[in-house]
Amino acid sequence: MKVAIVANDRVETQAVVKNLEKLLAAKNLEIDPENPDVVITVGGDGTLLSGFHKYVNIIDQVRFLGIHTGHLGFYTDWRNFEISKLVDNLTKKQPSTASYPLLELIITTGKGEKKKLLALNEATIKRVSKTLTADVYIRDQFFESFKGDGLCVSTPTGSTAYSKSLGGAVIHPRLKALQMTEIASINNRVFRTLSSPIVIAPDEWITLKPEADDHYVVTYDGYEFNHKHIQKIEYRISQHVIRFDKYQHTHFWNRVEDAFIGHDEEV
Repeated sequence: MKVAIVANDRVETQAVVKNLEKLLAAKNLEIDPENPDVVITVGGDGTLLSGFHKYVNIIDQVRFLGIHTGHLGFYTDWRNFEISKLVDNLTKKQPSTASYPLLELIITTGKGEKKKLLALNEATIKRVSKTLTADVYIRDQFFESFKGDGLCVSTPTGSTAYSKSLGGAVIHPRLKALQMTEIASINNRVFRTLSSPIVIAPDEWITLKPEADDHYVVTYDGYEFNHKHIQKIEYRISQHVIRFDKYQHTHFWNRVEDAFIGHDEEV
């Protein structure tokens, strides 16, 4: 088994990485950052997103494990003091695998060129200096004309990230659905949108057609794709998935409760 390690540059994280490297070497597990079987991320959910995009070109070949050095994340099952147990499991146990859906973006530029991107959490489109105006289609059928700051399309796992802060619903990751939420839409007697998040089925897709020539910023998991003119963007559930090795399981709703509600310890 070949292992790659992706970590942030914090001092406490690097100490965990050094210990992890020693434990992997002691079990004769090869560290191969070029062609790994398993990617271990050390940090938080942001670090795991970085690992996903680093290995997105071989996403069908790799599995992920996340070690968190702070609070429990939505993608990180292991705490930094459990890495010895994690390494033992790598060599002794056959893991179960959890697969989460990915968002596929197909961006068609003004020249007809197509750019395909994958996102684990969400993608947004915004205009640089003006209000965004775009027609929204579902399954190639016109749905509405949007006017506002922008639009966000998220995966189920991404529903707990930016989408939630926009008023979107929290969706269980076993549901292969996409959610679109509005970013500061304009609604009055002239302009009208649904003004609610929408969730679409896995066999449906969303197409946005922004108004003519202007500069747009498309983000996907915090990365940017900037272009002067975009004809359209298609959003759909990808045929690819991200896979996680599961040696221990934290229920999704326990993660949600821990992240957003929490309970004070009794005195």
